[in-house]
Amino acid sequence: MSEKVAVVLAAGKGVRMKSDLPKVMVPVCGRPMIEYVLDALTAGGIQRIIAVVGYRAELVRSALDGRKNLTFALQAQQLGTGHAVMLCRELLADHNGPVMVVAGDAPLMQADSVAALMAEYLRRPAACIIGTAYAENPAGLGRIVRDKEGNFQAIVEHRDATESQRQIKEVSMSYYVFDCQNMLDALNYIRPDNDQGEYYITDLPGVLLSRGLEVRAAPVLKPCEVLAINSMEELAAVEAEMKKRMKDEG
Repeated sequence: MSEKVAVVLAAGKGVRMKSDLPKVMVPVCGRPMIEYVLDALTAGGIQRIIAVVGYRAELVRSALDGRKNLTFALQAQQLGTGHAVMLCRELLADHNGPVMVVAGDAPLMQADSVAALMAEYLRRPAACIIGTAYAENPAGLGRIVRDKEGNFQAIVEHRDATESQRQIKEVSMSYYVFDCQNMLDALNYIRPDNDQGEYYITDLPGVLLSRGLEVRAAPVLKPCEVLAINSMEELAAVEAEMKKRMKDEG
């Protein structure tokens, strides 16, 4: 069986966190948030991890020095999440199998979810499988749009969603498993045609579908994984959830 590889997007600056740290280095319950992500990936069965670093890259590298099976790719100029994955091409060129792509600022990532998403791929390989969750309050999150048969059609961002699409509770939390070679090929077809002028990984599923390849959405993520960190208020909410989980498990 092919080795299980993950790419962790960890290049951004914590602008809205009121911190000069890279966002993934902002502490949550006393540890940089990326450490929880790396722990979850490893516990979920991932054997090799590529962390894409950018802003204050050396700080992130030094903080993670000594972790086994971890390598780095440098995104010197942040041109979007799709661009970050492009910079892993050389490291992934010979990989024939699944590659998981996740954000490094998701400290509530669960090892069970990592394992479940990878198992979904191994059960029936596809060009892309998107890990999804159901959110009671999906405001601000990308909605999963399906056809009448329940097949994946698109991820629609909240700001672009119609009123009916905003009623959808199933959301994307930027957990993906791609067939590596299909992903590397599809990266050639995404364009920075947006107001940020960036290459987005969220465009890849559409590219793959347009090429006649299978894309599925798998609702395997836990409700706690819907909590994102984009502000100090959200950081406090994640810390509260993490402390609750630690207490329950302890």
